[in-house]
Amino acid sequence: MTDHKYAIGVDFGTESGRSLLVDIADGTEIATAVHPYADGVIDEALPGSDTPLPPDFALQNPADYIEVQRVTVPKALQESGVRAEDVVGIGTDFTACTMLPVDKQGTPLCVDPRWRDNPYSWTKIWKHHADQPEANRLNEIAEGRGETWLSRYGGKISSEWLVPKIWGTLNRAAEVFEAADRYLEAADWIVLQMTGVERRNSCTAGYKAIWNKRDGYPSDDFYAALDARLRHVVDEKLAREIWPLGSRAGGLTEEMAQICGLRPGSAVPVGNVDAHASVPAATVVEPGRMVIIMGTSNCHMVLGTEERRVPGMCGVVEDGIIPGFFGYEAGQSCVGDHFAWFVENCVPASYAEEAGAASLSLHQLLERKAARQKVGETGLLALDWWNGNRSVLVDVDLAGLLVGATLSTKPEDIYRALIEATAFGTRVIIEAFEESGVRVDEIVACGGLPGRNKLLMQIYADVTGREIRVAVSEQTGALGSAMFAAVAAGREGGGYDTIFEAAERMAGLQDDVYRPSPANKAVYDELFAEYLRLHDYFGRGDNNVMKALRRFREAALAS
Repeated sequence: MTDHKYAIGVDFGTESGRSLLVDIADGTEIATAVHPYADGVIDEALPGSDTPLPPDFALQNPADYIEVQRVTVPKALQESGVRAEDVVGIGTDFTACTMLPVDKQGTPLCVDPRWRDNPYSWTKIWKHHADQPEANRLNEIAEGRGETWLSRYGGKISSEWLVPKIWGTLNRAAEVFEAADRYLEAADWIVLQMTGVERRNSCTAGYKAIWNKRDGYPSDDFYAALDARLRHVVDEKLAREIWPLGSRAGGLTEEMAQICGLRPGSAVPVGNVDAHASVPAATVVEPGRMVIIMGTSNCHMVLGTEERRVPGMCGVVEDGIIPGFFGYEAGQSCVGDHFAWFVENCVPASYAEEAGAASLSLHQLLERKAARQKVGETGLLALDWWNGNRSVLVDVDLAGLLVGATLSTKPEDIYRALIEATAFGTRVIIEAFEESGVRVDEIVACGGLPGRNKLLMQIYADVTGREIRVAVSEQTGALGSAMFAAVAAGREGGGYDTIFEAAERMAGLQDDVYRPSPANKAVYDELFAEYLRLHDYFGRGDNNVMKALRRFREAALAS
């Protein structure tokens, strides 16, 4: 492989898309460019409409994805001075499940004037939770039928998965379901736009569409048990041919090469999920090391040599993260969003003034104040369910809780309690893995939070009792996608033949290590026991007050 060959990773997030240009010889990040989605997350009304969307809708405009490539890829090239002929490939990753209905040509239905005003024709993103009733019913039916695949997903499928999203459309907008030639993950749709070829990837299929490398999809009888109209949904709306991660989907079309400013025929790998692409970018290509992608939410990824059934996990997929291993996923729905909600809604003006005078952000000020506190000093304990619970309870109807507040409670007390709550939630996930035979010896953190909040990282080390390393890159999703692009190009095309080779050369860890304090760990062990009491009391059916309050809210909004 010659020096100074490059790959591009495009990371499609919840609010924006990012392109990262890297030197594939050593992973040096040469240039990056970000473009916010013009329509953002569509959760109030469709663009150009005043009609409110139903509760728990979260949509996107697929035109924004193309605009990300039109803006960010040429910008990264221009800023770096890298020539198009020196770019061996371009890879992509998406949040998941992010899915959309398309026609026979692969055009999103929401582009068609006949369907544009129907919200079910738009892209449903991962946090579209309006189809939770379908998810609940799916779980009941699968459990009643003794479907063995259900335990691969921790015993529950949530509204973040593909099938509930499709079924929800069928139940509430059957005309859109009938008009759709097929449903695609956005991760596969963007690859179709780039190459002109549909190649469904094994990561989204395995983790979000109930597909298994050995068993395929559930039987047609299962889908018919959900709804007779879904009996042939796999053959009529999905596809049975699934492609492994790192495989070449095709080359850039002339049209897309012009949009991106790249050479036609540049290698394009099959799509990937943002969190899963981050794992090799965090140097992890072997069991025992958990990668936590820390941002608006947390994703917990770990590899194993055999398939284990872990209660409440998001899924276990053979070759779903790294070829040759079973990839396990779990997650927390609200982490960075948790802290942002508090800062935006609950901090007095005097703190903003103090932060401004010290040239700090509110987050930095609160972190500084909270870092001066001893473990247990706040007298507070919180449940980290402001956006529901993804693992291990898999229940989007759960809500947040703060216990112990008094008239002397200060903002930094609550801020620290919220950080601790997310660390406790991570410990619940780790213990579920270990109790099921999946080792977690070390943690590697990546994403936006590790570089911005040292207190958070130390609390996670103290609560979990494990050393935490941090990936060099703060853009591991995009870096991982660039790494898979290098693999799709192959050694003959200037890249690598395996993701193991790419990880060895292109990924790295920072020198700093967060090590648990034995004294802090001892106190956190006691606090964690109290957290578990609240966790099980409010989360496992003993007290359903959170769901009752949600019903009151929905009734009031509907009246």
